[in-house]
Amino acid sequence: MNESEPNASTNSQEVERDVMEYDVVTVGAGPAGLAFAIRMKQLDPGISVCVIEKSSTIGAHILSGAVIETGPLDALLPGWRDNPPPICVPATEDEFWYFSKTGGWKFPFVPPGMDNRGNVIVSLGAMCAWLAPQAEALGVEIYPGFAAAETLHADDGRVLGVRIGDMGVAKDGSPKPGYTAGIDIKAKVTVLAEGARGHLTKQLVKRFDLDADSDPQAYSIGIKELWQVPEERVSPGRILHSVGWPADSDTYAGSFLYHLDKGRIALGYVSGLDYADPEYRPWEAFQQWKNHPRIAPLLEGGTILSAGARAIATGGWQSLPRVEMPGALLVGDTAGLLNVPKIKGTHQAIRSGMLAAEHLAGGSLEAAGFDAKLRASDAMAELRKVRNIKPGFKKGLWFGLANAAWETLSAGRSPWTLQVKPDWCSLDKLGEHEAPRRDYVSRDLPPRDRLAGVYYAATEHDEDQPVHLIVHDTGVCISRCAEEYGNPCTRFCPAGVYEIVEDGAAGAGKRLQINAANCVHCKTCDIKDPYEIITWVTPEGGAGPNYQNL
Repeated sequence: MNESEPNASTNSQEVERDVMEYDVVTVGAGPAGLAFAIRMKQLDPGISVCVIEKSSTIGAHILSGAVIETGPLDALLPGWRDNPPPICVPATEDEFWYFSKTGGWKFPFVPPGMDNRGNVIVSLGAMCAWLAPQAEALGVEIYPGFAAAETLHADDGRVLGVRIGDMGVAKDGSPKPGYTAGIDIKAKVTVLAEGARGHLTKQLVKRFDLDADSDPQAYSIGIKELWQVPEERVSPGRILHSVGWPADSDTYAGSFLYHLDKGRIALGYVSGLDYADPEYRPWEAFQQWKNHPRIAPLLEGGTILSAGARAIATGGWQSLPRVEMPGALLVGDTAGLLNVPKIKGTHQAIRSGMLAAEHLAGGSLEAAGFDAKLRASDAMAELRKVRNIKPGFKKGLWFGLANAAWETLSAGRSPWTLQVKPDWCSLDKLGEHEAPRRDYVSRDLPPRDRLAGVYYAATEHDEDQPVHLIVHDTGVCISRCAEEYGNPCTRFCPAGVYEIVEDGAAGAGKRLQINAANCVHCKTCDIKDPYEIITWVTPEGGAGPNYQNL
């Protein structure tokens, strides 16, 4: 149903906005959002469901390892193996290594939870592109290129839907010749499935105080590449994980390498954003790891097919916010359901999406009660068992591994729950941090630098649009941040978005330059900035990376 109504645009001028109305609007076409939409239509074909996605095509902003447990997918689509996703390789062999600079040793066993027998390796982006037409076949309407810029609210605060961002706005905020006002999508209930550090979710958590009874959410940054190598080097289904070099023992970090089919290898490096070292560079750590003697021979002579980065919500059980509010609810990584020790979240995303659909279909589309239902579910029971494993690594790698062994053996029955602190306050100041021995090597494998890496993300933004990375006080960047932390945004960003450049016209002779066109939407800056003055907002719909099979 379409109609028009006047609303204030971002430049405060009255504009006519089209309105679309549905029973349910879902923000995000990842595994949680699509699983929700499919299950909703399975339960009640008469309910109208709309899914909006900010990327240009479904899957273009999706990046994950990804090895998945298939139980929830089996429940959602029992016959999926007859028509599997385009990349779907059964896991055959697991290895877990401790790396030193020149070698290392293989653990005699794979930690419980990381045993992948019965699981499959997929490209999560390709899997979502595969799920979308199955949702559409059930009557779900899916709109890629629709970036939800803000939520709509009734006078009493109830969420009424979302407003799509305006298109054709110039960098100075004025309308360009092709300006189109974003439409309002109204619904009886709004399902937030934005992934980690969702733009709208962040606002709603604050508005409704959803985290009043939980620890702050914690995050890691995952950086991934897909390589094409000679086919004889690949053993489809083989899985390798490592800890140790190039990270020091005080930095939570580790790697993954998955052998796919057709001579393809998916590999990546995850760094906890609770790191204290102000000079740490997550992207450089990944490139160093690729040059390890056990990894480099697999890649030499190969080519990068695609690359990217994204934040991962790793706070776990104690960081779960309330997942319901009047008119809306949270599912998947938006809620923070990743099982960190397993390095898996897709099964949790699908599970929570299905649970949300069952709750709404059985409750007249009312969000109330979903929080209790999720907390009583298998999804939360799984997270509670491992709640102390990731926080244990704050005391270093070896304590963390010993604590993980205890928590695994006791099935999480420890009478304590370790607390999670926000990542933005974890950095030590320059001069107060004992610099670790980095022991880095001269590296030869591509890409040579972060800008070359951005090329493989195929990221694209119209240069003449408002900058979607808002720094609320750039004076801090040139003064306090430069003195206290040495501008860590120039190091933690995997895409070289932030630069401090010489500028004689600036008061301090320097200024912050934001290369917003490089952004791959990982949101690390929104999380790690020690002054909490960076806010990531949605650019025009369809902008950003165009990941292929990540």
